[in-house]
Amino acid sequence: MSSAVTNGNIEFDPLSEEFFDDPYPVYRELRNQAPVYFNERYGFYALSRYEDVLRAHRDAAALSSAHGVRLWDLLNPEFVNRSSIIGMDEPEHARQRKLVSRVFTPRAVAGLEPMIREIISGELDRLAGRSSFDIVAEFSAPFPIQVISGMLGVPRADREQLRHWFDLVLHREPGEHTPPPAGIAAYASLHEYFHELAQDKRRHPADDMMTRLVEVGIDRDEAEGGATRLTDAEISSFGVLLGGAGSETVTKAIGNGAVLFHRNPGEWQKIIDDPEVIPGAAEEIIRYWAPSQYVGRYTTQETEYAGAVIPAGVPVLLLTGSACRDERVFPEADRFDVTREQPVPLQFGHGIHACLGAALARLETRIAFEEIARRWPHYTVDEAGCQRVTAANVSGYSHVPVVVPS
Repeated sequence: MSSAVTNGNIEFDPLSEEFFDDPYPVYRELRNQAPVYFNERYGFYALSRYEDVLRAHRDAAALSSAHGVRLWDLLNPEFVNRSSIIGMDEPEHARQRKLVSRVFTPRAVAGLEPMIREIISGELDRLAGRSSFDIVAEFSAPFPIQVISGMLGVPRADREQLRHWFDLVLHREPGEHTPPPAGIAAYASLHEYFHELAQDKRRHPADDMMTRLVEVGIDRDEAEGGATRLTDAEISSFGVLLGGAGSETVTKAIGNGAVLFHRNPGEWQKIIDDPEVIPGAAEEIIRYWAPSQYVGRYTTQETEYAGAVIPAGVPVLLLTGSACRDERVFPEADRFDVTREQPVPLQFGHGIHACLGAALARLETRIAFEEIARRWPHYTVDEAGCQRVTAANVSGYSHVPVVVPS
């Protein structure tokens, strides 16, 4: 028997400053009192329990991505990028993913380790000899865009400008539910930049991922329309997606991890004693403080979750951050444990829209903490100087000052 959807007298606003600062207390209320939540102000539904979020990721037929995957996309459909792989349904999504997957292979990502290690070591070398620095602003924010730019063949002289544009695209003030003019302009500039880069790679092929995206194709039967390639709009959209989502996830994971290890010195000691623990620790960091707090969907038909009916034609938020703290699945869910056994991970999505860049993000995070542990095993965080971001569905720090003994 279906039950009525309720808000349980809970105030959940993913555009509020309270959400940016610490959403976990309200997540607990949602899971326990309103697992299918309706927000009257913005007209969206939200799923907060692990099993419901997992099932929703698998139900691409009833829950569409074509209306956008962030709340302000769902509220402002005119801003949705129809050429981006994360905003597509089948069969268009399958076609583009198959093409991109031919370039963004696990083997190709694994082959990037020497380049990533060189970039990370170079960034950390600049901080050597200092007694204090900002591990986010001076390390985890700059290096991921260097990695992705290097992969795509972006000239070094352009990389800082790209990072500035990505910052503008992602930034939101609390309560802001439409993209600000500066963010809209930066988004257009990024698309124009990657479009021009793709054109340049057509004229001057190189050993980089952008060239391979330009060249990749799939031979099909004539009845299916013959060979297919990525369009220029799809290529530029993938560049924007990779640069934005890819760099922000790693930036926030490292900043979050630095604070978590400072607060949990016993867990950090496990890293120092055995670096083989680091991959599992990276998973625990993004479970405990998920860099991406939610993903949006739009119902194409009436559907039921946790005994409650969600109507067709409405936005639904899949609350990753809440699902990853669900006590029904994670024993002592609020305890940070780098040796925790993880169930099916949701931190990088699941189902047909599972993140193509997950392996890259994990690789970067692993190498970063290997180097930090080797260089500064006794660092501490000056928490009074920590600042959190207000950046759409991204959660983490913009500033984490650390002190290292001489």
